[in-house]
Amino acid sequence: MEIIISNASSKPIYEQICDQIKTAILAGDLAEGEQLPSIRALANSLRVSAITTKRAYADLESEGFIETVQGKGSFVAGGNAELIREEQLRQVEAHMARAIDAGRAMGLTDGELTEMFALELE
Repeated sequence: MEIIISNASSKPIYEQICDQIKTAILAGDLAEGEQLPSIRALANSLRVSAITTKRAYADLESEGFIETVQGKGSFVAGGNAELIREEQLRQVEAHMARAIDAGRAMGLTDGELTEMFALELE
């Protein structure tokens, strides 16, 4: 698993880590039950604070993407099929919302937007 941190990004480092791990899970690059690097190991490899990686892992765990077993480490959570589908649906909805906002910003009506979506579906 390769994580790339950008100091130029407006996103905090923990969020960049979290997003990249989520993306790897959603893409199937990290399989169910696969062990993630320890908090310290990941912090060292990225040259960031262990507190930063701990925050990323805590967020991933609270969202149900990973499970942490005391003394053993963090693993990709099982039963992710529904969670992955929900996350992908949220991403599609976000793309659609941006398209609608862009269309409305240029003065398109709801009917015109609906027609455009229908044409794209064909």
